[in-house]
Amino acid sequence: MSQATNQSWGGRFSEPTDAFVARFTASVNFDQRLARQDIQGSIAHATMLARVGVLTEDERDAIINGLTEIQGEIERGEFQWSVPLEDVHMNIEARLTDKIGITGKKLHTGRSRNDQVATDIRLFMRDEIDVIEAELTRLRDGMITLAEREADTIMPGFTHLQTAQPVTFGHHLLAWQEMLARDHERLLDCRKRVNVMPLGSAALAGTTYPIDRHVTAELLGFVRPSENSLDAVSDRDFAIEFTSFASILLMHLSRMSEELVLWTSAQFNFIDLPDRFCTGSSIMPQKKNPDVPELVRGKTGRVYGHLMALLTLMKSQPLAYNKDNQEDKEPLFDAVDTVRDCLKAFADMVPAIEPKKDSMYEAARRGFSTATDLADYLVRKGVAFRDAHEIVGLSVAYGLKSKKDLSEMTLEELQQFSAIIEQDVFEVLTLEGSVAARNHIGGTAPDQVRAAASRARDALKALQGAS
Repeated sequence: MSQATNQSWGGRFSEPTDAFVARFTASVNFDQRLARQDIQGSIAHATMLARVGVLTEDERDAIINGLTEIQGEIERGEFQWSVPLEDVHMNIEARLTDKIGITGKKLHTGRSRNDQVATDIRLFMRDEIDVIEAELTRLRDGMITLAEREADTIMPGFTHLQTAQPVTFGHHLLAWQEMLARDHERLLDCRKRVNVMPLGSAALAGTTYPIDRHVTAELLGFVRPSENSLDAVSDRDFAIEFTSFASILLMHLSRMSEELVLWTSAQFNFIDLPDRFCTGSSIMPQKKNPDVPELVRGKTGRVYGHLMALLTLMKSQPLAYNKDNQEDKEPLFDAVDTVRDCLKAFADMVPAIEPKKDSMYEAARRGFSTATDLADYLVRKGVAFRDAHEIVGLSVAYGLKSKKDLSEMTLEELQQFSAIIEQDVFEVLTLEGSVAARNHIGGTAPDQVRAAASRARDALKALQGAS
């Protein structure tokens, strides 16, 4: 074969591709990551072609045996990837033809690289989603276990990063868990749309060969073949949907990371992270830096970027396939890797968090966090809420001057502001009384936290069963 026609499509060309253009348009340097899925799809395709009579059983067996040997070469690092062959598909097909002869060229009957790559990416995404789902499950389970353990650990709850009301550490952890529960549902919902098979759509219009796409779909574990060949080869919604899930998940992990970074600081001193999740300073020997949460917070931006890249990639494409779509893989691959690694880091780290209970408790005492409880007490005694609000405000102002928390004031001091206040006020002014009073579903009372953790674990098990 001449240099001008040394590729699968070269027959109508009169001169070879420019060397730079060959490198510029090749994708093999990154899409070789799809090799296992490409071989998986090719084995299913060959099996189907034999079943409908397009290939003989001997041809099918030769193709499958050759592909299996190639898979071994790739896994052992012996496979020689070629840029002039452009992509993972042609590299594998060329090697197959080298091994088994002309029969290798029959494998491409009834398909195109357009539907082949769309199938490979979906197989890849399905595999990766399952790995990510397992890490997300592990993180949620560890978080629920820690929340149960710390259901009674009191800490300040914040709004505007100002002390607002006392909560429990377990309640705070379950707030994180609620974020992840929504992410988990989004991931599994995304997987449903990933699990549709484009193979058999060929270049854009289907094929004239008597293929059976239901057979191929069943062999590959897809729930069904795609309905429209034009859409099937050009659709990348599933990749955009995954990166949307990834962006929301990383946003949640970044919020958690921000709190972990704050809580490990000397100014908060709420928690301790094990040394294995931190690093030191090259110049300040006292430093213990929370690098893992800081990096997760930083990696959030790159995932946002991948979502915007994929949205922008697709926004002006006419039907059907365009070469633009070659640019989908690198952002998608990196989003997958980033999400998986961030989840693994958190799933390892979160269960190992050690709360500094005395510091948390003291911080909750310092910010007049039971002020709302005093207002509620007055309302229950018949005071209008706006009047109660003013009374409590005056009490807090007095506390600031006298450097006393509400619970530290004497009854006589509190009665300066309202004669209605009686001895029973101290039952609600303590931190323990405050959190115990929020004894309803969704509240921070320790019994409610334990019940919520039990429900969260049951929901997690049910979600796993459904998937």
